[in-house]
This record gives sequence, C-alpha cells and structure tokens, in this order.
Amino acid sequence: MYRTTSSPNLRLLFTQIPDCMKNHLMLICLAIGLLSACSSPYTYFTKNLYEEESWTTADVERIQFYLSKDIVLSRSMGANETKISEGKIKVINGQRIEHVILRSGTPGVLVHMPKQDRFAISFEEADDEAFLMFGPNEKQGNRYVLLAQEWQRDIGKVHYKENLYSVDAASAFASLMVDLKKEGERNYATHKVAGRTVKP
Repeated sequence: MYRTTSSPNLRLLFTQIPDCMKNHLMLICLAIGLLSACSSPYTYFTKNLYEEESWTTADVERIQFYLSKDIVLSRSMGANETKISEGKIKVINGQRIEHVILRSGTPGVLVHMPKQDRFAISFEEADDEAFLMFGPNEKQGNRYVLLAQEWQRDIGKVHYKENLYSVDAASAFASLMVDLKKEGERNYATHKVAGRTVKP
C-alpha cells in the first residue's frame, strides 16, 4: 500500500498556526482551486498569433470567435422614433434609451475585412450587417479589441447596423478569443490531402 508522507517540520509549523489563520489559508486554497477550474478554455486572438499561423482571409472566415467580456451599446431614441433596432428600451431621466448587450462568451464570425488587421465580426445569426469592428491594440498585448470611430473621454462611438451607438470605457477592453485546440484540429483537416487518381 502506498502512503503519502509529510515533513515533521511542516506538520509542526501547521500546528503552530492559529485556528483563524488556518481558516484563511483553507479559503485561499479553495479560491485558487475554483479559479483554476473556472479558467476560460479560450485564448486571446492577437496580432502575433495571426501572423504566426499565417491565416488567410478564408481561414479567418472559418474561425469561431468569442467575446472576452460584455459589450453594452446604447443610444438615445428620438421622440417620434418607434423602431427598436436590436435591444430593449429603458427610460432614463425621461429619455428613451435603447440598450444592446452582447454577453461574454457570445460566438461571432468574420463577415468583412476592410484592412488586413481590421475584422468586422457579426454576433447575430444570418445578419452580416450587424457587426462590430476589432483590431490589434499594442497597449493590450496586441489583442484584437473593440474599435470605435472615436473616443471622447470614456465614451466611444460605434456603428451597429444603421444606428450610431455609444460604448463605455469598460467595453473598450472587450477582446476576441478563440479555441486554439479546435482551430488546430480544423486546420489539420483543411490541409489533409485527399489524393489524386490517374486520368483514363
């Protein structure tokens, strides 16, 4: 039978720790275990990864992207405006505000590339016009993050479908993520040679 052994010095040290400290240590160990178990299976999509893999536009179109964190879009609706584009209406200080929320982990696909390092990603089924733009940010380790047309202090402006929305500073850190394991398997299958037969 196998038995685990521990150092007498460690056992002595543990018995000298006050009970309240033991409880704190156990909580810390539990938290570390939970963080390890709940860690994301996805990897940030970065400019370095993009260049190392030498993905073509066709390759990127087959990649399944995911949002790293929530993105909240909001816009003020005019007094006579009745059409709700995508979100829900809230009345704030007597003003009607439309909110569109894209949750962390929402899957998206590439629908357009205006530049080599600019990805138009759609998170809505069968609607290529509903997209947000992402690109590498040096300050964020060259992760592909949400891009806005302009930033004024903590508020950015982005087009979503036919409307102009505002995003807060927290949404600016929303990044694209990928499942590298699945993409590796997919790339392998893509490059698998089927063979060639002699023509009669």
